Amino acid sequence: MHGVVRWRLKDLVQWLWDEFRIEVSETTLGRELRALSYRKLSARPRHHAKSEAAVADFKKPFPRVWRKSRPTRPMAGR
Repeated sequence: MHGVVRWRLKDLVQWLWDEFRIEVSETTLGRELRALSYRKLSARPRHHAKSEAAVADFKKPFPRVWRKSRPTRPMAGR
C-alpha cells in the first residue's frame, strides 16, 4: 500500500515519474482525470477542539414532542 490518504495532482505527477518515468504537467493530468469522471473531493474539516462527549450528548434521541398530522383529504372537484 502506498500509505497516502489524499492524492494531490502534484503527488500524482511525482508518482507517475517515479513509477513509469512519464513526465506530465499538473494541468494535463487534471484535465485527463476530469475526462475520466474523477472529481476533486475533500473531507470535511474537523475542529481541533471538538468534544466527543458533546457530540455524543447531541446525538442522544429526544422524546417526540410533535404529533403527526392527519392525512389530508383530496379536494373535491379537482
